[in-house]
Amino acid sequence: MRKPNALAAGFYLLTNLVTGIFWFTLSVVLIVVGLATSVLWVGLPILWLAMNVIRGGAAVERSWVRAALRTDIPRPYRDKPTGTLWQRRKAQFTDPATWRDFGYLLLLLPVGVIEFASVIAMWSVAAAFMAVPFWIDEAPFAVIVGEFWTIDSFVSAMPVAVIGLALIPFAVIGTRWLGVLHGKFARGMLGPTRADALAIEAERLQSSRARGVEAAEAERRRIERDLHDGAQQRLVAVAMGLGRAKSKMDSDPEGAAVLIAEAHADAKEAIRELRDLARGIYPSVLGDRGLDAALSSLAARVPIQVDLEVNVEPRPPTSVESAAYFTVGEALTNITKHSNGTKATVRVNRVDTGVLVEVTDNGQGGAELKPGGGLAGLADRAATIDGVVVVVSPVGGPTVIRAELPCAW
Repeated sequence: MRKPNALAAGFYLLTNLVTGIFWFTLSVVLIVVGLATSVLWVGLPILWLAMNVIRGGAAVERSWVRAALRTDIPRPYRDKPTGTLWQRRKAQFTDPATWRDFGYLLLLLPVGVIEFASVIAMWSVAAAFMAVPFWIDEAPFAVIVGEFWTIDSFVSAMPVAVIGLALIPFAVIGTRWLGVLHGKFARGMLGPTRADALAIEAERLQSSRARGVEAAEAERRRIERDLHDGAQQRLVAVAMGLGRAKSKMDSDPEGAAVLIAEAHADAKEAIRELRDLARGIYPSVLGDRGLDAALSSLAARVPIQVDLEVNVEPRPPTSVESAAYFTVGEALTNITKHSNGTKATVRVNRVDTGVLVEVTDNGQGGAELKPGGGLAGLADRAATIDGVVVVVSPVGGPTVIRAELPCAW
């Protein structure tokens, strides 16, 4: 959380008293009227309105605190349940976050009074000291400080003004710290609790694990399909060709030689396909020489111009290297097949939290993370190590694929 700007914090703290009076009055009136008339069923719609007003007020305050105090507050609410209207309203009414919102709107009034008075006091003292030289000549009295200092003229009051100027930095610091304290207060009341944060993290990890399992299963099916449709068919053709050549070896040596040559060519093609398949699982150059060499080899095989920059020292973990390699590979494949691009820029850099991969092209744009697509597969692969893949691809281009891959979990 960054410290707020003193001017923005001061404006917020001064106007907070007005907003505190507004939200306190509105929320209390709606809640009291709703509870008082709930026995007649008339109060239920009023309570529902009160809950929405409270949540709306809390949303406004989150935005206001984010803009003025530089404190980001995540939404703390539970996911909306499915079911009847009554079940949805009940879930909203019993959500602890709703009542924390209500508590914040109630406390905003007394807290606003204290903050308003504190800001006014700090700046008023500084302003009052600086103003002394301008009115002391017209005052019907003099200010005597001890036996050595009588303040009765513009010149004799100048030290007081200097003291006032010296108090301004303290007023600025005090205002900023009041903003920081209010930001922490707002985050504690309007944000998720520690239990909520742990539940969200557990849900994210569960989703990440599920996506990782799905990605691994899709990769297994791809390998099985490539083996069945590629190398296996080639090896079957080799076996059949050698069988036919064997049967013709005595009766037609020249025909047998042709069949053996064909079988030899099929065998070399099968070896090539197996090599490509192994490279698709985990390229040997990546394990032996690292990302720089592996991506240079990858860029040399694509039919477009690739501007490559790799700086990943110290060397990241194997899983991060693999995710970065396949992110660049899939991005370059999309560029050559779908975007009609002629140039790509690849930047792979080591940052504080991990490895940052950015691939930019000059194609036609329009790329999306569609379920089942190659880019979605990259997002699933990155999710297994808590990474994030973001695609920005407006129609007309350019397309930017950005992957943030952490090196610690």
